[in-house]
Amino acid sequence: MTATNVIPLPTRRDEAWRYADLDALARVWGDVPQGPERITVAAGETLTKQIVLPVVMSGVSITDLDVVIEAGATFALHLLATDADYGRMSVNVLLHEGAHFEMGGAILGNGDQTLEIVTQVNHAHPNATSNQVVRSVLAGHATGSFLGKVAVARHAQKTDASQSVKAMLLDRTATANAKPELEIYADDVKCAHGATVGELDKAALFYMAARGIPPQLARKLMLQAFIADAFVSLNDDAAREAIETRALAALEGLV
Repeated sequence: MTATNVIPLPTRRDEAWRYADLDALARVWGDVPQGPERITVAAGETLTKQIVLPVVMSGVSITDLDVVIEAGATFALHLLATDADYGRMSVNVLLHEGAHFEMGGAILGNGDQTLEIVTQVNHAHPNATSNQVVRSVLAGHATGSFLGKVAVARHAQKTDASQSVKAMLLDRTATANAKPELEIYADDVKCAHGATVGELDKAALFYMAARGIPPQLARKLMLQAFIADAFVSLNDDAAREAIETRALAALEGLV
């Protein structure tokens, strides 16, 4: 690839890159694929996909998807971001009439990692639905970010869209950024979002300790249940077990 074909490096003036590690990105920008992977789910079909942040290049990993879900179709996407100095998973979705988009994502970071999931879900037609669930566990000086925009067009009546974003900080030096966003031009819709950042419940830890559960095991069990929310919508038991196993292995390094 020649330099003339390389898209200019993003800047923080672009809202979607405001929390990115641009210094790390600059190390590989000329070598990363320029343009998203395109996925089309045909009308009436159902497609599921699970992505664990791929093998990194110079500590950087970028996944970029452009998804079209045609009328009456369903796309279920489950993401795990963990193994990168800087890792970014970006998803742009266009929903046609009666389509559904389901996404569950987990961010597990430690040390000086910067990990992010960025989505834009475009409800361009009536009667479409979407649901996004993101759970983050962050330790050390890690930064985990979710930026998720839901855009509802003027004629996309009967849209039903929701976002649930929760982050757990294991150290006060870790940072969680959550920016769910709604842009709604239709008037007959049901849209909701929520974001929380917190720490492990000390009362629950005390309760478990009083019943003989060692503190480290108690923390691990609570975090497993927290992260499981991201994958509960995955109907394929084998696929869910596979991605949860990867997530639990990453958690081992955090607790």
